[in-house]
Amino acid sequence: MSRLRTGVPGTIPVGTLWCALATALLSAALLGDGIGLNLLVVAIPAALATYFAVRPTTRRPRPWTVVWAVGGLALLAVPALRDAGWPSFLAIVSAFALGSLALHGSRSWIGVFLGSLGVLTSVAEALGWAARGIRARMTGSRGRWGVVLRSAAVAFVLLLVFGALFASADAAFADVLGDLTPDVSISDSPWRFFLGLLGLVGALAAAYTAAAPVRWDGLTTEPGKPRGRLEWALPLIVLNLLFAAFLAIQLTVLLGGYDKVMAETDLSYSEYARQGFWQLLWATLLTLLVIALALRWAPRGGPRDRTLVRGVLGTLCLLTLVVVASALRRMDLYVDAYGLTRLRISVAAVELWLGVVLVLIMAAGFFGARMLPRAVAASAALGVLVFGLVSPDGLIAEQNVQRYRDAHSIDIEYLRGLSADAVPALNTLPEPLRSCALEEIQRGLLDSDEPWYATSWGEARARDILGDWKPVHRLRDCGALSTGDNGGDRGGSDETYDPYDPY
Repeated sequence: MSRLRTGVPGTIPVGTLWCALATALLSAALLGDGIGLNLLVVAIPAALATYFAVRPTTRRPRPWTVVWAVGGLALLAVPALRDAGWPSFLAIVSAFALGSLALHGSRSWIGVFLGSLGVLTSVAEALGWAARGIRARMTGSRGRWGVVLRSAAVAFVLLLVFGALFASADAAFADVLGDLTPDVSISDSPWRFFLGLLGLVGALAAAYTAAAPVRWDGLTTEPGKPRGRLEWALPLIVLNLLFAAFLAIQLTVLLGGYDKVMAETDLSYSEYARQGFWQLLWATLLTLLVIALALRWAPRGGPRDRTLVRGVLGTLCLLTLVVVASALRRMDLYVDAYGLTRLRISVAAVELWLGVVLVLIMAAGFFGARMLPRAVAASAALGVLVFGLVSPDGLIAEQNVQRYRDAHSIDIEYLRGLSADAVPALNTLPEPLRSCALEEIQRGLLDSDEPWYATSWGEARARDILGDWKPVHRLRDCGALSTGDNGGDRGGSDETYDPYDPY
């Protein structure tokens, strides 16, 4: 680590200390109530702490640094907009990774992977850096710092005393003050203290990383031993032929129809579509592994070898793209028959992103692979951002409601477990389906006492739509309202329940 880190930064700037303190206070005061806009609010002083820390150094922002930083802040908008926790969790993790990459500026595969987590390696050194800086300033200018601390303490006491007096004197002012200040109780003080400590440590670690980043690109691996043309190309050519044969059969299926294939294989509609999707998803993942290993051991003798590598691997990537399209088509058929769920939309999004990675690999074969690691990381972050912004729970509700309007089955038991993002679509259902689908969501909205800064836009929109609405029908078993689909080749109402899908 001492070899990879650029050096030891100088004394911590005063601006970094104040911004780190502000991050800690905001984390303790806001994050305990929920997420919503809070992460964006907390991220602002943390970003300023890194700015003040890097200003005395010679580091300057580069284009990719700006891309990672802006992308990380954009990802923090997902929990502010969406009520669903699962896309928000992905967005928060991705935002942390992009922020760490912005601080390190890595470009190799190892650098991008370790750089996305590298800020964690600066925690211990950052605390020592801050402690030394505070000690130096207290020793050198004890009087000035004492004045600052005394002034801050007096201002806090005055705000507390007169704020309490004015709140007791006027009910309207008390309501405004209650909305603007967090509700802190003794019972949750340990949790808020932990959040404040987490914010303080995170801001200091980010600032220390900005001032003295770790050059993860310094970690390199030896290239694999190049193989002969025949030894290297023959297995891949055979694999290409296998892919071509499979895709030719897929074309036959599309032309001949799925009914004929299911009659010959004794598979139901759902089994054929679902089983095929998962096998093709694994085929795509394994193909990416094969490409990585093939590039490691590819022949590197001259222009003819480069042409051979590009031709064989380019063909494999192109055929795999068709496999990706086939997998997505099968998932589309399955969703059309049995509805959209969280698992199905998630794995379809992953398959689509794998297709993007294949396109980037093909582009790297023509234009060079220097930017490939960062392009893959950027595509993953962009995919998470788009996935969160399109509101998966809202899409799931819309698709299932539309299927019901088209005289297909509907699983109310599943839909009632969605987040408040699904309210606009579920609110259009007829009674008693509407009451059964929205009863649990409305109960959660009425019982929630989160302040405005901890509430997502999706939850606020659901409150505006439902208001003080109460379910018209109160049923003990809402599952009885789920309708089966006995039409066509779907195999009867027993297939409306999908035991393979835990979501």
